[in-house]
Amino acid sequence: MPDEPVEPGTEPGPGQESVWDYPRPPAVVKTERHLVVEHQGVLVAETREALKVMETSSPPTYYFAARDVNTELLRRNPHRTLCEWKGRASYYDLVVEGAAVEDVAWSYPDPTPDYRTLRGRFAFYPQKLDCSVDGEHVVAQKGAFYGGWITSDLVGPFKGGPDSGSW
Repeated sequence: MPDEPVEPGTEPGPGQESVWDYPRPPAVVKTERHLVVEHQGVLVAETREALKVMETSSPPTYYFAARDVNTELLRRNPHRTLCEWKGRASYYDLVVEGAAVEDVAWSYPDPTPDYRTLRGRFAFYPQKLDCSVDGEHVVAQKGAFYGGWITSDLVGPFKGGPDSGSW
């Protein structure tokens, strides 16, 4: 981890938060922010009842309840990963009008006890979809592995860029 993770000029301003104030292990909190996920004009998910996962150095990841997701557009694939805190994740492709976009979402079908509130919820990669928070277009966290949503109310630096693998 860098000695001074918040670079000069990136101190949080009014209404902002630094991802370096997020905890490790990650915290899960409810949010009523308006979250929308679309692909080529097709609504994939929308909610005001998400769970926000906050982890040191990463922008938040949002988990949508299945009732707020058009699950008919998702197809589970064989990809799996293991999170040291949340457990084993399953991945999903998006299929719209016969065309598939691989690994757009993930979920924890059987999360660890501390993260059981994530069971049956879906998180989405903003690198692959059009995502917004309260009408603001989300900037994707760098790196193919991370799914954090960057908005103007966050300051970094954010894990995922070059030389951040050890953060």
